[in-house]
Amino acid sequence: MRSSRLSAHVPASPFHVAIIMDGNGRWAMARGLPRAVGHEHGAEAVRRTVQAASDLGIRYLTLFGFSSENWRRPAAEIQDLMGLLRLYLRHKVTELHKAGVRLRIIGDRERLALDIATLIDYAEARTAANTRLTLTVALSYGARQEIVQAARLLAKTVLSGNLQPEEIDEPLVAAHLFTADIPDPDLLIRTSGEQRISNFLLWQMAYTELIFVETLWPDFSRTDLEQAIREFHRRERRYGAVSS
Repeated sequence: MRSSRLSAHVPASPFHVAIIMDGNGRWAMARGLPRAVGHEHGAEAVRRTVQAASDLGIRYLTLFGFSSENWRRPAAEIQDLMGLLRLYLRHKVTELHKAGVRLRIIGDRERLALDIATLIDYAEARTAANTRLTLTVALSYGARQEIVQAARLLAKTVLSGNLQPEEIDEPLVAAHLFTADIPDPDLLIRTSGEQRISNFLLWQMAYTELIFVETLWPDFSRTDLEQAIREFHRRERRYGAVSS
């Protein structure tokens, strides 16, 4: 059921919205500030967007927080980003829990520091029963790596004799992805004007509507989200079929 607080001027929200949060560095550079300040303001934009998504009746929100390729960034910037992540996990989980938000983290946790992995385990366990909104954050995540991992798991099952190659189909592959227990995104939003999906949810976005906005992530607001929802409803989703 959609939230009763949904604005009369905004159509019913898509079930699952994914966002590539882009532009923190450019936001900071435009103001003569360190990139770390841009990431701090980006974290505030996350808080606003989670609240807006919950208010608008979105049931699943997936955010691309840190890609597998982002490990190539300067060590100081990675340190700043991981520091922000620690801060968020230590001080915002209670807020999420009280708001009925379930937090999930997807990606390669082996590359994360042990204390961060422990904080993630605690956050997921504490919020596991919440149903108002499922917030999935992709950290140390790459879609190609995710698909490769799924293929390896299926190959091992075949080698063990418990699966025949001809039994592998799309639902079985999907069941071996990080997102096995959530629906595919209806809508993807990427901020900052860049028009690519950057190795994010490649399998899951086969029929997702893509919307690219000029707004830099630290400036992303509820208004931006509502405008994307309006644009989403102007699209005709045919899933390969013809118009009726």
